[in-house]
Amino acid sequence: MKLLFVDDEKAFLDTLIKRIEKREFKADAVYDGQSAVNFLSENTNTDVVVLDVKMPGMDGLETLAAIKNENPLVEVIMLTGHATVENAIEGMKRGAFDYLMKPCNLEELIAKIEEAATKKFKHEEKIMEARAKEITGRMV
Repeated sequence: MKLLFVDDEKAFLDTLIKRIEKREFKADAVYDGQSAVNFLSENTNTDVVVLDVKMPGMDGLETLAAIKNENPLVEVIMLTGHATVENAIEGMKRGAFDYLMKPCNLEELIAKIEEAATKKFKHEEKIMEARAKEITGRMV
C-alpha cells in the first residue's frame, strides 16, 4: 500500500510519517495542495491520501476536488483540527472516504487507511473483471 500525507504543519507531518513508517507502511509527504496534485500526477500507484483541510493557498477541499478529478480511484481521508459539519459534508460530497479530527489516535488513522485501501483495491478488481469480460466477450 502506497500512502501520501499532505499537511502544511511540517513538524506534525514529519513525526506522523516516522510513526507510520515504523508500522511498515510506505509513505510520502508533501506540504501543500499543489504539491500533492503534482506528486500524484507522477506517482500513479498511490492508494490513499491523508489530507489536511486547512492549508494556505490551495486548501484541503480544493485539493480533494483536484485529486478526485485526476485520480478518481485514489481514496482520500481528510484530517483536520478545525472540522465543521459543513466542511465534513462538503468533503464527503467531493469524494472523501472519511474525516478525522487532529490529533487522531494512530490506531484509528491506520484502521481508516486500511479501510480506504481495501475499498480502492476492490474497485480496481471490479474494473479489471469488467475489462476481462469485455475482452473475452469479443473473442467469442
